[in-house]
Amino acid sequence: MRRAVVLMALVAAAVSPSRPFLVAHRGASGYAPEHTIAAYTLALEQGADYVEQDLTLTSDGVLVCLHDDTLERTTDVETRFPDRAVVEPGPDGQPARRWYANDFTLAEIKTLDAGSWFDPTFAGERIPTFEEAIALVKGKAGLFPELKSPARLNARGVDVEQAVADVLAKHGLRDAQVKGRPAVYLQSFEDRSVRRLATLLPAVPRTLLIGAKDAPRWLAPDGLREAKTFATAIGPARGLIEARPAIVAEAHAAGLAVVPYTFRTARGADAGGREAIRADMRRFLVDLGVDGLFTDNPDLFPR
Repeated sequence: MRRAVVLMALVAAAVSPSRPFLVAHRGASGYAPEHTIAAYTLALEQGADYVEQDLTLTSDGVLVCLHDDTLERTTDVETRFPDRAVVEPGPDGQPARRWYANDFTLAEIKTLDAGSWFDPTFAGERIPTFEEAIALVKGKAGLFPELKSPARLNARGVDVEQAVADVLAKHGLRDAQVKGRPAVYLQSFEDRSVRRLATLLPAVPRTLLIGAKDAPRWLAPDGLREAKTFATAIGPARGLIEARPAIVAEAHAAGLAVVPYTFRTARGADAGGREAIRADMRRFLVDLGVDGLFTDNPDLFPR
């Protein structure tokens, strides 16, 4: 009985936070290369309530922090491993070379430069493991992991949901809190994965991310009621809320928190551009009543 009460309290805290929270999107990714220790450290320095980690698995079963399924956009993998690409149709239908992270061991991934693509001053930054991110963030802020393409990994025989559950258990994070909030908040665009997380980790809040393609299903009244059966929050693209602000009240009525993505400035934005995004965030938080939001610019979050 006592555990049931604790679980209910954690879920209630996730749906009705005492104040809106800031999620540093891929770390402070407006100022440092996404998903690096540099970006996560800066996010903490800029006062993030949560630091986001996108998660995938190496070929030897280690969770690493990487937004894309593949390595070529944010590392020098093409130079270091030119013969390891998979050739497949690109968006334009033409053959494209892809270096899937799940085809590489952790040792191989740790040789890659994950910083130079952003700015030469970050040369030598490495892709962190999830456990390295936990070691840095735990106790200072919450973690907000997103499972990337879990169905694709599942189809390869990789149980990414169980891997995440195991790491959280190892580090005592399944029902932990930090600064009065749940210490971990899980998320995915794939409802099947969020449903599995609800079974594996019932004490951990869970966000169903929603893009334009899936909005008609999940943002309708029936969809919100269904989402509530396995998620504690929805994370719509901010444009969906801008187009129909009533989404926030409707989700709250269904018992779901609302955490939209992503608020960002252009790199090197002037004072006017920075104030514009700060005002945008304030409008969502104060006027529209969202419970938290994702931003590349944690320093601009209105307190």
